[in-house]
Amino acid sequence: MKVLLISANTVRVPYPVYPLGLDYVAGAIAKRHIVKTIDINLFKEAEELKKIIHDFAPDLIGLSLRNVDNVEAAHLLSFLKKYQDVINTVRGFSPAPIVLGGSGFTIFPRKLMDFLKADYGIIGEGERLSALIDALESGKPLINLPGVISGDSPEIFPPPWKAPIKKKRASEEIMQFYIAHGGMMNLQTKRGCPYRCIYCTYPHIEGRKLRMIPPDQVADQAKALESAGAKYLFVTDSLFNSSYTQSLEVAEAFLRKGISIPWGAYLAPTTAPQGYYQRLREAGMTHVEFGTESLSDSVLAAYQKPFQVTQAMKSHARAVEAGLNVAHFLLLGGPGETRETVEETLRNIEKLAKSVFFFFCGVRIYPQTQLYDLALEEGQITESDGLLEPVFYRSRYISSQEINDLVKEKGKGRENWVIGSGGNRVSRMLARLYKQGAAGPLWELKIR
Repeated sequence: MKVLLISANTVRVPYPVYPLGLDYVAGAIAKRHIVKTIDINLFKEAEELKKIIHDFAPDLIGLSLRNVDNVEAAHLLSFLKKYQDVINTVRGFSPAPIVLGGSGFTIFPRKLMDFLKADYGIIGEGERLSALIDALESGKPLINLPGVISGDSPEIFPPPWKAPIKKKRASEEIMQFYIAHGGMMNLQTKRGCPYRCIYCTYPHIEGRKLRMIPPDQVADQAKALESAGAKYLFVTDSLFNSSYTQSLEVAEAFLRKGISIPWGAYLAPTTAPQGYYQRLREAGMTHVEFGTESLSDSVLAAYQKPFQVTQAMKSHARAVEAGLNVAHFLLLGGPGETRETVEETLRNIEKLAKSVFFFFCGVRIYPQTQLYDLALEEGQITESDGLLEPVFYRSRYISSQEINDLVKEKGKGRENWVIGSGGNRVSRMLARLYKQGAAGPLWELKIR
C-alpha cells in the first residue's frame, strides 16, 4: 500500500516548527508499505500538492492537524479554513481515503471528522495508523481498533501507545527547509505528563504516565540531525524536567555523543537537584522556556501548578547563574485572577533580571480539562458549545481588557515584554534574521 502523510500546519510565528510527529507515524508503518511524507510549508502553490498526489497515486492519505488555532485571544487565527482547502485539493485529485490525526484532531475528533468530512481518524498517538493500514489491506473489520474512528463510531480514547517509540528519518527536502528557515529541528525524549494543570490537554493526548525514550537513542537522533546540518535543537516534551532523573540522563548522553549544537526545552520552574541547570548548560543547552503562567501563589494554586512563586524565583536564579538564556511564559486571566493578582505578578517580574516575558491574556477552554468543567459549572459555556471556534475563560473579577491595559502600561518601553508570540512584527524580524543566517528561537535578543 502507498501511504501519503501530509503535515498541514503552516504557522511560522514565531518560527516554523518541524513536523516531528509524522516521523514517528512513518516509523511505525510496516516496511512493506511505501510511505511518503510531505509538508504544506514547502509549497508556494496548490499545484505542487496536486502534482505530488498525481505522481505518487497514494492508496491512503494521512493528514496531521497540529493545532486548530493559535490560542492567542488578542490576535486570534483559526486554521480550519486552511485545513479545509487542503482536503478539497486532495479530494479533487485522489479517491484515496483520508485519515485525520495529530494533537489538534485528538482534542476535537468527532467535530473535525464532521467538519472536514474525512473517512477515518486516529485519536491519540499517530502510530495507531499502522493498525488501520493493516486492517484495510487485509479487509478485516475496523471494529475495536483502539483509537480509530470512522463514520458515526464513538469517540473512545485509547490507552497510550505501548510499542517502542521510534521515528523514521525525515525526508531530506523537509529537513533542509527547516534548516534554511531558522536551522531548528526537534527532538522528543519522553511522552506523557503527570501534572494536573487545569487548562492543559497534554495528559489527554499523551496520558499521565511518563514513557521514556532511551537517552542514548535521543542523543543518536540529535547527532544525526547535527550531521544533517541542524543548527539548533528543541526538545518537544510537554516538560523536559517532568523527570529530573531522565532529563539529566539525556544531558549525559549528549555529552558522551559529543553533541555540539545548542538546544533548548520547555520546563516547569519546580525545585531542581543541585547543579541541575549547570549540567544542562555543560551538555549544550542554551535556552530555558519556563511555563511559569503566574507569579501569584493564589493563581498558581487555582491553576493547580506543581510549584509556588518562591520555586519559580529560585529556578530562574539557578538557570541564569548557569549562563542560560531564560524566558517566562505567563498565562493571565484564568480562575482566581484579580487586579491584585495581576499586579502581584507584574511586581514579581521586576525581581527577575535577564529574561524575556511572553504574556498571553486569556485561557483557551478545551474539552477533557478541568477548566472545561469549571467553565460549564459557572455557565461560561454549555454542553452544546463545540469549542472548535475558540472560547476563552473569563475571570469573574477582572476583564481581559483590564489585564491587557495593566500589562501594556507596566510594559511601556520594555523590549523584553512581549504580548503573545509577538505578532507580524516579530515574525518579519525573525524571517529577516534567519535569511541572514541566524539560527534558533532568537528571543534571547530581547533579554534585558
